[in-house]
Amino acid sequence: MVDNPFAEYELERAIALRWTLRDIQARRLKMSPVSDEDLFVLTELGLVEVRDEGPVLTQAGSAVL
Repeated sequence: MVDNPFAEYELERAIALRWTLRDIQARRLKMSPVSDEDLFVLTELGLVEVRDEGPVLTQAGSAVL
């Protein structure tokens, strides 16, 4: 089982970050753009990396979902 990378965040913030991961995975970034703050947090947690085509999930990010 994967440890919860959102354990240090309040429940609402953790839910919002998880939804952001789902938006990135589904490529819904035009309808639901990722905030710079969310992108920074997810990158620091190692769940997302930014490439030329935009943010993409890492293996750890996919495992969290």
